[in-house]
Amino acid sequence: AGAQQSATVASPASGGSPDLLPRFLLEPEDVYIVKNKPVSLACRATPATQIYFKCNGEWVHQGDHVMQHSTDRSTGLPVMEVRIDISRQQVEKIFGLEEYWCQCVAWSSSGTTKSQKAFVRIAYLRKNFEQEPTAREVSIEQGIVLPCRPPEGIPAAEVEWLRNEELVDPALDANVYVTPEHSLVVRQARLADTANYTCVAKNIVARRRSASAAITVYVNGGWSTWTQWSACSTSCGRGWQKRSRTCTNPTPLNGGAFCEGQNVQKSPCTTLCPVDGAWSEWSKWSVCGAECTHWRSRECSEPAPRNGGQECRAAAGAEDVALYVGLVAVAVCLVLLLLVGVLVYCRKKEGLDADVADSSILTAGFQPVSIKPSKADNLLTIQPDLSSATMTYQGSLCPRQDGPAKLQLPNGHLLSPLGAGRHTLHHSSPVAEGADFVARLSTQSYFRSLPRGTNNMAYGTFNFLGGRLMIPNTGISLLIPPDAIPRGKIYEVYLTLHKQEEVRLPLAGCQTLLSPIVSCGPPGVLLTRPAILAMGHCVEASAENWSIRLKKQSCEGTWEDVLQLGVEPCSELYYCQLEAHACYIFTEQLGRFALVGESLSMAASKRLKLVLFAPAACPSLEYNIRVYCLSDTQDVLKVAPRRGRAAPRRAAAEPGPAARQEVIQLEKQMGGQLIGAPRVLHFKDSYHNLRLSIHDMPSSLWKSKLLASYQEIPFYHIWSGLQPYLHCTFTLERLSPSTCELACKIWIWQVEGDGQSFTINFNIAKDTRFSDWLIPDSDVGSPALVGPSAFKIPFLIRQKIISSLDTPCARGADWRTLAQKLNLESHLGFFASKASPTAMILNLWEARHFPNGNLSQLAAAVAEVGKQDGGLFSEAEC
Repeated sequence: AGAQQSATVASPASGGSPDLLPRFLLEPEDVYIVKNKPVSLACRATPATQIYFKCNGEWVHQGDHVMQHSTDRSTGLPVMEVRIDISRQQVEKIFGLEEYWCQCVAWSSSGTTKSQKAFVRIAYLRKNFEQEPTAREVSIEQGIVLPCRPPEGIPAAEVEWLRNEELVDPALDANVYVTPEHSLVVRQARLADTANYTCVAKNIVARRRSASAAITVYVNGGWSTWTQWSACSTSCGRGWQKRSRTCTNPTPLNGGAFCEGQNVQKSPCTTLCPVDGAWSEWSKWSVCGAECTHWRSRECSEPAPRNGGQECRAAAGAEDVALYVGLVAVAVCLVLLLLVGVLVYCRKKEGLDADVADSSILTAGFQPVSIKPSKADNLLTIQPDLSSATMTYQGSLCPRQDGPAKLQLPNGHLLSPLGAGRHTLHHSSPVAEGADFVARLSTQSYFRSLPRGTNNMAYGTFNFLGGRLMIPNTGISLLIPPDAIPRGKIYEVYLTLHKQEEVRLPLAGCQTLLSPIVSCGPPGVLLTRPAILAMGHCVEASAENWSIRLKKQSCEGTWEDVLQLGVEPCSELYYCQLEAHACYIFTEQLGRFALVGESLSMAASKRLKLVLFAPAACPSLEYNIRVYCLSDTQDVLKVAPRRGRAAPRRAAAEPGPAARQEVIQLEKQMGGQLIGAPRVLHFKDSYHNLRLSIHDMPSSLWKSKLLASYQEIPFYHIWSGLQPYLHCTFTLERLSPSTCELACKIWIWQVEGDGQSFTINFNIAKDTRFSDWLIPDSDVGSPALVGPSAFKIPFLIRQKIISSLDTPCARGADWRTLAQKLNLESHLGFFASKASPTAMILNLWEARHFPNGNLSQLAAAVAEVGKQDGGLFSEAEC
């Protein structure tokens, strides 16, 4: 009976209090065994004379209990606390039969009380997910469901989602939520939802990550509205007019489909030709009147003027002709007197003095060339006599209207120096010191938009003799021709190259930056002749594939289109000649310029320069190869062989550019060296990303840590041209620290386009075959050249060519023939719009050929002009 009473809760004795039964102050709770660490169970009861644990129906040995006695201060009743440890082995003994549980039993004089059961479980989390999210491509605003079933585990795993390694919080983004089954739901896909998504499961044991699922939200392209029909291509008769639209409503993104259909429509048009009026026959004379006069008449009706044609003009009579001749003679005399007065005034004002004579302009430059081959050594070798009387040069570049007299050149050939006489010219001011120049510049309002420092800047002080500014090793220069600066004026001029991240150039639709962003100034400078700004570009230009515009930043900071190449210019202030790798901009207003293109078809392409760098030393097993994708212009990455050593074989498109302060400086800081000759890739406007992959590595020596088969650079990151240092990194791992030889092939291609491959055979520790590419060739001359030293053509010979060829000649011996000889016939309209077409041609020749131009070829072209007419120039005998 006593034993039975100890195993059950006894009924309270008659008159006894139920409070004398044990009451648990602490009951055991469920616990988890993590790995091999034992867990503890504890309970505490009052009043209690004994207290023990029973696990899975069996009493725990008394020696495994840890007892502690105390007294409840408020009631004075005894308190007993007991604790036991449970090991993993104890739980595993009954694993699979039932769950392991323990219960605490407390005794008092009134009976026993049992605690709640506490379950002891072994915690774990499997490695493999039951279901993982998968990569998808979805249209914008489409719903996305990413399923995730976490691995089996005790306790059950909690699930969270990562977007590009950042936690997705539905409380902060109402567009996403997580279902009870742990799936991530995106209600309406946005472009910002393009990312890598990872499902993460975790409990007290471990944290597991699913494979990342790449979600790409794409946008299918849509056509914009048609533009207005252009004007008819002809002003008389049948022609064409066209209109266009662009795939920008919206622009395709992330591989979205390009618009289907034509982007340009043409339509025939007919313009009525103007018909000038012509007089009919005179009527018969009338009968003689009372005043002894008679009359006759005619009408402007054969034909009558129509479609904007001119009205008939009355012929002047003999008396009118005499009157007109007299008036013209008086006007000519007045103009001549005015010119004499102006010349005298200018001569006194400028104070040209024989002490500042610079005769070097007469002897520099031209090599011997002759009109007659048998006298080729005599044409340009006649040296002037500088010992006779002084003659001060004060002419302009405007053509002299001397009529036939220009054909008689008393000193022989056209290109021989002027005859006896001393020619006085101004020296220009010395070049300003960098610190002084920048200090003065900093006081101007426009200085805030210029880069600090003088690394990418050239500057100088110029007068009417002109000069040249060059930023070394960038292909960027500014030619200020003679007489572009008004006489008596002195300008401090700067030329600077901007980093792309310094200037905000807004681009829309399919537009892309094709050139560096260059400033010349100060803005507001008055030029009487166009200066020529030269800079590189990376476009493969063709009229049917590109619409190329010259943009200029206004004083308010907005960018404006000032010229569309290939279209008749609407302004005489700007003109641009586009060549294979450079453009030459004629501008009468200095400012900030950039060349921007808009593709008209997916056949449009721009040149990328691909450059590979890798560490020169490899202290660890990891080795990184970095592939840079840069615009192929000469300001981006200048690479050239060291003088006196053989250069590595270069790619077909040669111009090698560079910002040594950016990519190369960055690589030097990381210990990188060039491991292959740069290559050129033609990147098309096909909306396809650029892909890069690595192949043919010896698997016994190296392995790639790239999880995917290739890497990608997004299309628009490259196409915009505004992100300067785009690159991909291939991380390789050596299987042995002694491995130093690397042999592999890197493929770079655009989907549905041509690609480039780099075959690499490289010794990490020793090979420096391509290090010489990073030694820049120094540009010839100073960044600022002032006066005659800035030009290949001697000053006075230049003036003689201009005065001889500016006036049109019926036999073709004028500037038009010279333009054809120099392959510039496509620019005849622009040259003809200027006061001196010949000066424009010579300025362009100077901009294109300095400092290595062949003056003999230019002299031969000028001599060929003389052959148009045997009597044009007289021969000078030696």
